[in-house]
Amino acid sequence: MRMMKRLCVLRKTAYISLLFAMIFSVLPIFCACTVNNRYDGELLRLHIRANSNSVEDQSVKLKVRDAVNEHIAENVDKTTFAEAYRQVGEMLKELGEIAVGVLEENGFSYGAEAKLVNEYFPTRQYGSYVVPDGNYDALIIELGKAEGDNWWCVVYPPLCYGDKFEYKSFFAELFG
Repeated sequence: MRMMKRLCVLRKTAYISLLFAMIFSVLPIFCACTVNNRYDGELLRLHIRANSNSVEDQSVKLKVRDAVNEHIAENVDKTTFAEAYRQVGEMLKELGEIAVGVLEENGFSYGAEAKLVNEYFPTRQYGSYVVPDGNYDALIIELGKAEGDNWWCVVYPPLCYGDKFEYKSFFAELFG
């Protein structure tokens, strides 16, 4: 009888533990970790739109990405949103020329355009960071017809450039 009670207690403990494990493994799916308030919702996203989904167009899109990222990392002061936005705005022509140069070096003549816009983006995860959906300012680089899969990142705060990005999680705050 005593053994049955211990077995029953162990079984209940196992069920409760399993229940908590399931809850805490599913909760992050429903928890949108958001950008730290020090950014006040100011993000400058980067969106490179490939000409098409052909292997060649997707490959050259990544080469454009690398060249654009390198230029932004070296030339944009990412200490404030306003400064990053201003500097990117001033170098739009240059960024477009960088993209065209990479395309031409790789045998593509369909051109590229760089522009700053404010548009809707769905929720996006960058490593362990989640940026919620909404309208954001964005540097858009369209390659050719811009009908292929895209590459996205964030110029400010600098998620593409190896700097740390701070975020808040409802559950991290709740549980300390």
